[in-house]
Amino acid sequence: MRLRIWNVLRASATALAVALPAASFAAEPLKVAFVYLGPVTDGGWTQMHDVARKKLEAAMGSAIKTTFVENVPETADSERVFRQLAADGNKLIFATSFGYMEPLQKVAKLFPDVKFEHVNGFKTAPNIVVYEPRFEEGFYLIGVLAGQMTKSNTLGFIGSFPIPSVIRNVDSMTLGAQSVNPKVKMKPIWVNTWYDPGKERQAADTLIAQGADAVGQNTDSPASIQAAQEKGTYAFSIDADMSSFGKKAQLSGTTEDWSGYYIAETKKVIDGSWTGNRHTRWGLKEGLVVMAPLNPDIPPAAVKVFEEKKAKLISGELNPFAGPIKDNSGKEMVAAGGAMPDATFSSLNWYVDGIEGSVPK
Repeated sequence: MRLRIWNVLRASATALAVALPAASFAAEPLKVAFVYLGPVTDGGWTQMHDVARKKLEAAMGSAIKTTFVENVPETADSERVFRQLAADGNKLIFATSFGYMEPLQKVAKLFPDVKFEHVNGFKTAPNIVVYEPRFEEGFYLIGVLAGQMTKSNTLGFIGSFPIPSVIRNVDSMTLGAQSVNPKVKMKPIWVNTWYDPGKERQAADTLIAQGADAVGQNTDSPASIQAAQEKGTYAFSIDADMSSFGKKAQLSGTTEDWSGYYIAETKKVIDGSWTGNRHTRWGLKEGLVVMAPLNPDIPPAAVKVFEEKKAKLISGELNPFAGPIKDNSGKEMVAAGGAMPDATFSSLNWYVDGIEGSVPK
């Protein structure tokens, strides 16, 4: 009897020993974190990143667990946020604003086993990757529309900070407009903030008062769309479709769908193929840059030109920064037959011909 009981207990123990390791060693979900400059309800930049985060969750299911921190300023405080997220076990962290670059460099050295991805920066490392949209494609197309629709031949641009990635966009919008209307002039105003609806509205009102009848922006709120709607002029959204704030005013906009990139990079971490020291640029072709719907009031002839140029951008036949290009002092910056290399965008600090003023120091 004792032998029979012993055999039963031993069999049960063996079964339990086999079952426990399987449960113990079940794969833990990859913890993925996102750090946002603004609120997830900003209607633009941050909101689109968070929409992509949710798409990432839907695509990856139980294989990942995501978290986010919003309203993180581009100051030393961001370093604390990155450090805490890494300490909490997040193995993939997306830093979604340019100003996080230096804090991220410091934290990455402290956590070499954590993968960091930084948008729009230019400093990589063994565990840091830089990624950015080919914004110049979207802004070029905005310019193509503005150049055809303007009656004053004066365009406006609301810039956030005069950093290379934003200078690229005002240059590209101007080049797109000049490709269809050589008479176009561009007036930029710099508000030195990414998100401040009050400052953005004031800048839009000023540009419209100065004769700009089509205004682009590189800020995060729909304030310029609202201003154009009230004043009977045109405007263009960025990051998200803001047409609900100005049905008549918004001609189109350049938006982003980050989800494809986030899914691809997360899969690389999970399968072990992720590597650092990379700089990835995706555009219309890859689906990261997405144009907002065209305003139905745009004449068919203008739509045709827009679609033709869009197709050429996707195929690679058209490069917004193909020469000849002069700066606004008349100096040749890109020779005929040449094109500006991608690496140049990280240090771009000049206006193309047709933009008024000089780049702020």
